[in-house]
Amino acid sequence: MPVESVFSRLEPLLPQVQKPIQYVGGELGSTAKDWDACDVRWALMYPDAYEVGVPNQGTMILYEVLNEQDGVLAERTYAVWPDLAALMREHGVPQFTVDSHRPVGAFDVLGLSFSTELGYTNMLEALDLAGVPLEARERTLDDPFVVAGGHAAFNPEPVADFIDAAVVGDGEQAVLEITAILRAWKAEGRPGGREELLLRLARTGGVYVPAFYDVDYLPDGRIRRVVPNRPGVPWRVSKHTVMDLDAWPYPKQPLVPLAESVHERMSVEIFRGCTRGCRFCQAGMITRPVRERSIEGIGAMVEKGLAATGFEEVGLLSLSSADHSEIGDITKGLADRYEGTQTSLSLPSTRVDAFNVDLANELTRNGRRSGLTFAPEGGSERIRKVINKMVTEDDLLRTVTTAYANGWRQVKLYFMCGLPTETDEDVLQIAELARKVIKAGREVTGRNDIRCTVSIGGFVPKPHTPFQWAPQLGHEETDARLAKLRDAVRSDRSTARAVGFRYHDGKPGIVEGLLSRGDRRVGKVVRAVWEDGGRFDGWSEHFSFERWMRCAERALADEPVDVDWYTVREREQNEVLPWDHLDSGLDKDWLWDDWQEALAGDDGAEVEDCRWTPCFDCGVCPQMGTDIQVGPTGRTLLPVTSITSGGKQLLAGGAG
Repeated sequence: MPVESVFSRLEPLLPQVQKPIQYVGGELGSTAKDWDACDVRWALMYPDAYEVGVPNQGTMILYEVLNEQDGVLAERTYAVWPDLAALMREHGVPQFTVDSHRPVGAFDVLGLSFSTELGYTNMLEALDLAGVPLEARERTLDDPFVVAGGHAAFNPEPVADFIDAAVVGDGEQAVLEITAILRAWKAEGRPGGREELLLRLARTGGVYVPAFYDVDYLPDGRIRRVVPNRPGVPWRVSKHTVMDLDAWPYPKQPLVPLAESVHERMSVEIFRGCTRGCRFCQAGMITRPVRERSIEGIGAMVEKGLAATGFEEVGLLSLSSADHSEIGDITKGLADRYEGTQTSLSLPSTRVDAFNVDLANELTRNGRRSGLTFAPEGGSERIRKVINKMVTEDDLLRTVTTAYANGWRQVKLYFMCGLPTETDEDVLQIAELARKVIKAGREVTGRNDIRCTVSIGGFVPKPHTPFQWAPQLGHEETDARLAKLRDAVRSDRSTARAVGFRYHDGKPGIVEGLLSRGDRRVGKVVRAVWEDGGRFDGWSEHFSFERWMRCAERALADEPVDVDWYTVREREQNEVLPWDHLDSGLDKDWLWDDWQEALAGDDGAEVEDCRWTPCFDCGVCPQMGTDIQVGPTGRTLLPVTSITSGGKQLLAGGAG
């Protein structure tokens, strides 16, 4: 049956809400395909506001990959703000896609990308607005299959009751495999109903279906075991790893939003994965191995992306972009190509030991010189050794001094509070480091307008990292430690005004910790919070710690566990963790040994980057059948010149 747009019912509501343009669609680069010409239909959701979700690379890539397929349709939906949600309920308007304003409940699949666990309540809100039963076991053959992905899907247990399936790892090939299985099942007349399709997906070994696993608990609350409850369902589900990024040059047609978004730029992922071995970093651990995009592939994507969008900034993205084996040639080649145009280049925060002035000058050749961001993460050298972030105070001072000497006036330093074994003294050394940075900058420049912003985030232990066993610092202790640091920063009148100090209190981190290391019992908390009005928990103006704690106490009242049990408790080596049956490729014994190295402090061993050293046996490459893919290729980016006309570039040739 044709599925009609709900826009005629939605449009009269838009003048009554804030930022109505975010619900209109029609962005440059968007796709609207014929519903009746397609037999598999995806609604892709980034469960946050439009301004946060629309530039998300993961969702944008899957949107293109799916829409390139004949007979496959993909549209996007985002979390709607409470003002519109109330009006939608009042006027009977369901959750809709922004591309064609079709009801989400009419699609075959609702695919959600969770980069953070704080989007879980937004998922429940979207399901409710769509008229889709919240719990997977209550859905009928006519309801969409709800599939989760993204980094949070490496432990989907807190939302296991609400999703039909989860995909762990890279999504490009996974969504095509799911599409092929779904298409065949539909062509056969949907035999066996929802369970049969989910069985077909689960038996691939790469799709996790929570309903096909039973969780048994010990009397003290720990997990006894997680076991499949259907024949042919694997004991462990493997992550997906896309190799040869040049074969997947997405997005080819980046979206250009009509409304303001958090990133106004065209972005290219220059490599995927990281093997620096920072023990706190889930993203680095779960995306192994490193896979570089070639210099020609990057050049071609930049050229096509700029032509398709008109953006004036190109973000060269990865977990540690300055670590690309040809980053110098990439930035010089792109700066040469776009010299004389309005196009600027940017990197995300740069490792202290990867920064050099030549690289920075290429990034700012067109005259734009914004602040530089570095992430030492830990305030003292002792704590940086604990987290395997081997950056010395001398390294940092040398780097920022070089930056100040070459014309920069603003540097941002990012740290974490609450790291394992951390003391007050470790955190107070951040203030001392900031003072030294300001004084060094003044000395090398002879100027007093030097600025340094210290930004502090609370540490949350994550699954599939060496710190997955670590106790989390309580929010009261976090706040007390940050208050001492704030006072220490302000205590030196000679530098206090030159040091900016930004931090979040410890309460959101406790909720994130509950959700990131929780098990299925935490699902009752998520639902209770949503029923109590919880939405947009990643936004400080909407987040309510009191609501989460009140709902958790009520939802877990009959369980031998509470919020502290999930957050501030240290796990033992032999404990079954909620995500152990999801295989990231990392050997659990290797992770445990690295955790012990962290606790050994000065006696522990540094884990170097295996891109340039012998293998450290983390398990990923043999387990996943993959290999590190790095250069250098020795090739150059052509052309090296550009022709400008009226502020618009006319390229003298191709991509290389």
